[in-house]
Amino acid sequence: MKKIALVTCYFQPNYGSQLQAYATQLLFDKMNVPNETIRIDGLKKEINAAKYRYFLSHIGDVATIKDKFSTVKKLWALKTKGKDFKQNMAIRREMFHAFSSSRFHLSGFYGSKQELQQHAHDYEAFIVGSDQLWLPSNIEADYYTLNFVPTVIPKISLATSFGVSRLPKRQAVKAASFLRRLDFCSVREQSGQMLVKELTGRVVPIVCDPTILFSASDWENLVSPRRFYDEPYLFCYFLGNNPEQRKFVDKVRSLTGCKIVQLQHCDEYIHSDEDLPDYAPYNVGPAEFIQLIRDAEYVFTDSFHCSVFSMLYAKKFFTFRRYSSDSIVSTNGRLYSLLTLAGMENRLLRGDEDVNQCLLMPVSYDEVYHRFDELRKITRDFVEDALNKSGIVYDSDRR
Repeated sequence: MKKIALVTCYFQPNYGSQLQAYATQLLFDKMNVPNETIRIDGLKKEINAAKYRYFLSHIGDVATIKDKFSTVKKLWALKTKGKDFKQNMAIRREMFHAFSSSRFHLSGFYGSKQELQQHAHDYEAFIVGSDQLWLPSNIEADYYTLNFVPTVIPKISLATSFGVSRLPKRQAVKAASFLRRLDFCSVREQSGQMLVKELTGRVVPIVCDPTILFSASDWENLVSPRRFYDEPYLFCYFLGNNPEQRKFVDKVRSLTGCKIVQLQHCDEYIHSDEDLPDYAPYNVGPAEFIQLIRDAEYVFTDSFHCSVFSMLYAKKFFTFRRYSSDSIVSTNGRLYSLLTLAGMENRLLRGDEDVNQCLLMPVSYDEVYHRFDELRKITRDFVEDALNKSGIVYDSDRR
């Protein structure tokens, strides 16, 4: 039996990217569908070159440059912040590499998209998703679009996200074209659903991020039962640079007496964060990331997937807006969508709210889990329908 090909962002040194890719694989493993994740090694150069051309063509776009400035700051920090910082970043990168190299069923090596296209008939179908794989730069890179897959091979989008609420004109035209080629399409957010309808006239379902398909008890198979820290702590995972949000966490530390554990400099180097935490571990891969969320007294984040795992583990958590406005590069929309779907809109903060009142906000997970169960059913129904119509055999009892 041929395998299905998973086109995911498994390789990025990013907790959400690797965990959603792993969850996608786990879904098909549990359905007893042979699968492998397409190795990116030989394709990276080609993909990155197209992305670089996109960013160069937007060199005058203030919003885009501001968004990529974080990458420049991180690279500059590696050169200027000394040996300890460089070693810490290397430790974290190795944790990601160890996870991606040991946890995924990876395909053979493909040296280019053309070579992958030549081998496309080796697969039953191609499945892309989830994460922000349809960002404007990724549309230009033309990999997660599945344009390289021949027309006769089924192409399925599973919970793929645009990451933004609107596309620039050039990428909108390209998106309209590749979206029409997909045999089955689902998205992760309402904004994505609206974009697909606007671009193609097609009404597609909103399904859940693959990480939500599995309960906390399912994820425990991946996570050590031991605690990372024995004492009570507040877990802090911020990707954006918003000082008022750190002040909020610091106030909670004063009120609760808990220590702060923070994963630092994950998206960019933030100098002011150096003085915030009591503990700043770097030997944290995707499994340890879940472990730190699981055992925290409170979780503070501006991350989609940190919010997901906070809810899966029934934590007292607060999610903060990463961007101050909904600009074209803002990813606030996926946070709005996630918390709205879960009925947890009151957990979305700016950072200037009254801390005492926020700590008194009730957290009831019965309704959240009821909604998650509904989303899981919608998602599995979508996947099973796509597999059925593609002629792919699966085990519907393996959940």
